[in-house]
Amino acid sequence: MDGLDLPAGTRAPQGGAAPRSMTVATMLALPAFAGAEVIAGRSGLDRVVRRANVMEVPDIVPWVRDEGLLLTTGYPLREATGGLAALVAALDERGVSALAVKLHRYLERLPEPMLAEADRRGLPVVLVPDEVGFDEVLTELYTSVVSERASLLERSEEVQQQLVDIVLTGGGVDDVTASVSALFGGLAMVTTADGRVISDVGAPEQRAALRESSVFHPSGRFRTEVATAGVHVVDDVPGSHAVVHIKAGRIDHGRLVLFDPGRVMTPADLTILERAATVAAVSLTKEIAITAVESKYRGDFLRDVLAGRAGAPADVVAHARSLGWDLDRPVVVLVAALDTERAPAMSLGYRGPVEVERFTAAWRGVVGRQDATVPVEGFAAEVVALLPVPAGSAPASVVDPTVAHVAGDGGGGRRPFATGVSRVVTSPDQLPAAYEQARKALHVGRQLHGPHALAHFDELGVFRLLSLIDDSRELSSFVTETLGDLADGTSTEAADLRETLQMLLDTNLNVAETARRLHFHYNTLRYRISKLERLVGPFTTDPNLRLDLALALRVVAMRNL
Repeated sequence: MDGLDLPAGTRAPQGGAAPRSMTVATMLALPAFAGAEVIAGRSGLDRVVRRANVMEVPDIVPWVRDEGLLLTTGYPLREATGGLAALVAALDERGVSALAVKLHRYLERLPEPMLAEADRRGLPVVLVPDEVGFDEVLTELYTSVVSERASLLERSEEVQQQLVDIVLTGGGVDDVTASVSALFGGLAMVTTADGRVISDVGAPEQRAALRESSVFHPSGRFRTEVATAGVHVVDDVPGSHAVVHIKAGRIDHGRLVLFDPGRVMTPADLTILERAATVAAVSLTKEIAITAVESKYRGDFLRDVLAGRAGAPADVVAHARSLGWDLDRPVVVLVAALDTERAPAMSLGYRGPVEVERFTAAWRGVVGRQDATVPVEGFAAEVVALLPVPAGSAPASVVDPTVAHVAGDGGGGRRPFATGVSRVVTSPDQLPAAYEQARKALHVGRQLHGPHALAHFDELGVFRLLSLIDDSRELSSFVTETLGDLADGTSTEAADLRETLQMLLDTNLNVAETARRLHFHYNTLRYRISKLERLVGPFTTDPNLRLDLALALRVVAMRNL
């Protein structure tokens, strides 16, 4: 049995020739197949042919490989005519591209059940003229292999040189994306590791249609957790799309994605995309280094503003304008921080500063698409943004959608983060106080609602006062003295009674309403009230005790005391 592997081809830039994957249809155009006739399975003429085997024995199935042409004189088939339909099914399941048969010497005709099965499965069955030798077929296929490989190598070198030129001439990620789009004639994009689009180039109508497909999250994030490296065919995306990783050492910078609506891309396309991804990694590394230098000056200035040592408001506004920022408008200070302790380890071992850099880049990307004049900087363990609030709008109308866009749906390695938001301020000299408000909201929100908390300072209520008490032991002592046995954090019964007590306080001791909300019988709740008063005192008649109990329950609600 002779074997011959044919490499998959690739697509050239518009106006140039390119190697393509050999299909059954293009194979039949070779001189060796002159006079050949497709007698079944014509619907499968677009199957890719990458190798060829000669069938010498009936039990060929374990030996065949996918995308292969199987040649036979009919000798192995002459005594197996009853099982030829099953043979066709087995070959198709093994991925064979076509079956080429020479008749008359050992077999006069192929049985109808076999041809019917080939038609049903779209497995081309080709009759080769008697005068054609298999050596001619294999020789021409081998010639095609050499030609395609040489063409592919030449094409790869051309692409590599073009991409390297981008780096050498100072080009960036946008230039790499544009080059890939031009090379393949599709929509190309570069995303972060969790799918936020950094750059995309292609037809606007194709971009709009793709954003509505299943490969994108409604927030605009490409679903990298679903579209792993390789070629993908999805029902609601025309053609196919290929995904390759953009890596530099152990750092995963993101993904290079190419959408081609006209065909299913091949392994050779992936090879060229991987070269482009290498260049994209160099460009991203360079841009990260430049951004780091620029961010140092921007970050130092923003720290001075938030510390109140940047000068008079007019000077702050003027200097901010020189950095491309607009501080001459009402804003809220937003502080967001990763929850690195409770989050699972990142797949590529990111730690410390790298995490914050990526988190900062995510905020810059989302906020920058909305308004490029908004200051967004990463500090040691947090990201700070000064989001503008239009007149007459509530801060939540600006903040909440922005946080949702950064969070996406939690895929692709994104880290949990909490967010604190200040009151609206109208002058730069009010920013230091607003910054402290945002940090306070972040701290309290995390304690109350965990690592995904979004807390506005104006909504903290009494928690703002409780958070000012630094001595957690004093708070714990107050809880124990006020709640007694109800302060036991390990007791299910104590937790159940605390819930009943909280609901009674929330309803202003309305027994009927409390029973309805807790789904208790009226008499059951009366019994619970008696038990609560034995444990904590006559709270139904003592308003000062009710205040103490309400505060103690608020302290219990705060986490990490």
